[in-house]
Amino acid sequence: MSGLLVADSFLVVDGGVRGLDLHRERFVGSCAAAGVDAVAFWEQQINRLPGFGRWFPRFELRDTGELAVQRRPAPPTGGRVRVALHEGPDPRTSPRVKGPDLALLGKLKDAAPHRADELVLLDSDGTVLEAAYAAIAWWEGETLCFPPPTSPLLPSVTATLLQSLATTHNTPTAHHARTPADLQSTEVWLLNSLHGIRPVHAWNNSPIDPLPNSTAPHWQSHLHSLTKPI
Repeated sequence: MSGLLVADSFLVVDGGVRGLDLHRERFVGSCAAAGVDAVAFWEQQINRLPGFGRWFPRFELRDTGELAVQRRPAPPTGGRVRVALHEGPDPRTSPRVKGPDLALLGKLKDAAPHRADELVLLDSDGTVLEAAYAAIAWWEGETLCFPPPTSPLLPSVTATLLQSLATTHNTPTAHHARTPADLQSTEVWLLNSLHGIRPVHAWNNSPIDPLPNSTAPHWQSHLHSLTKPI
């Protein structure tokens, strides 16, 4: 397969999607930056997606200049996760564009130690950026927190939706640079379009935290309410 310049995936359930306009903006904008107008292609292919069942399509711009869609059945959505820390500098070449680093990140995640479900990437100062396939959020008291937007982060549709929901529900939000040690005493979430919100219940080889007071199901229901027909 040709190398990916741009990719975008999202969960489709019975013809409904969360944040479709944000996915369009991210994909079309990244294609435009690569010199390809993907507007007409996006609109055409969106209207061809199945209106029933569970799907996880991936829109692609390949290094040949070809636009394509993989119409993939959606894998099962997961719950709580164990994360491991990536040793060494951020391995991505294009952290703000989804596509070029997906294959590398997949290999790193699959090789994560401690049988971890995800791999957390760190900035050069040792602070948390995001996971291989997910954004990261956490709670500091009653405040929902995210890494600083000036950090090398992939624009996350789910994180954007969650921040909007927090504003709607009068929940304060903030952006902070935090180390893994800072986060291991608070509730941490992984966020992506397939799973929505997944609470972190273990770091590296630590014992599993049952998270009896997790608010993730409550906020997951808010995310689900944003699903709209294509």
